[in-house]
Amino acid sequence: MDRLDAMRVLLAVVDAGSLSAGSKRLNAPLPSVSRKVAELERSLGASLVIRTSRKLQLTDAGRDYVEAARKIIAELEEAERRASGEYQRPRGTLTITMPVEFGNRYVLPIALGFLAEHPEVSLNLLSLDRTVHLVNEQVDIAIRLGALADSSLYAVKVAEFRVLTCASPDYLRRCGCPQHPGDLPDHDGIIFNSRTFFWTFDIHGRPVEVVPRHRIEVNTAANCVAAAVAGAGIARLFDYQIPSELASGALVPVLDDYAGAPQPIHIVYSRQGFLALKVRSFIDWTLPRLREACRSYGSIR
Repeated sequence: MDRLDAMRVLLAVVDAGSLSAGSKRLNAPLPSVSRKVAELERSLGASLVIRTSRKLQLTDAGRDYVEAARKIIAELEEAERRASGEYQRPRGTLTITMPVEFGNRYVLPIALGFLAEHPEVSLNLLSLDRTVHLVNEQVDIAIRLGALADSSLYAVKVAEFRVLTCASPDYLRRCGCPQHPGDLPDHDGIIFNSRTFFWTFDIHGRPVEVVPRHRIEVNTAANCVAAAVAGAGIARLFDYQIPSELASGALVPVLDDYAGAPQPIHIVYSRQGFLALKVRSFIDWTLPRLREACRSYGSIR
């Protein structure tokens, strides 16, 4: 049995929450993943996981072993990076996670430019609308939107974005312009990708939830923008999603006095020991270029 491989399999299973989810994350057959965990348990003479129909749970021995395995794998990967020269020049695979739409629109062109300038670096770009655990999922850098949770991660603020309430001039001519969030129940709302149909506004420093008239629901930002431009109703969109529509007047912001504070955009990374040059180089390359890109929708603060 390859002990290190078995450790990696166990960590993937634990982080994913089940054997089947772990097999998908590893892109490996479920029987193979289950067998490796069982072989590891036999070799140790201890039960590491409790298999239930819903979720895998760790035994006391399993929790201790997983903690030790994480340290061993992390130290091994650190040694491999040192041996491969990642601390002498930018090289190796750089894994980056970013929100789908913001990443594709603003980060991807910058990342491709970085790749062209650094021939010994390979990029693994993960477009995901969820928070990724950088250490557990072996990700080097994350681009994150919104307030950050307290953690041991390092963060560099890039810019800010705002949530805008907007509509087309045609809709506002036909249906009038709301002057207060309390007017929205009398207006058609375009609901984007949500099971709850309320919008939150800042009224006298307090968050207040308002429910517009629910006429249409969409599951992509592009469809939300298109429906709003076509005059189907009032939409809530991030300013970085609609810079050209705002510039051309195809969409007009409303209720700006109740929009609330802008939200931050950060580059986030983990630092365990020395920072690999591929990470530092990407941050140094990306930060000024991403700030400049964000100027296109007026989000720099």
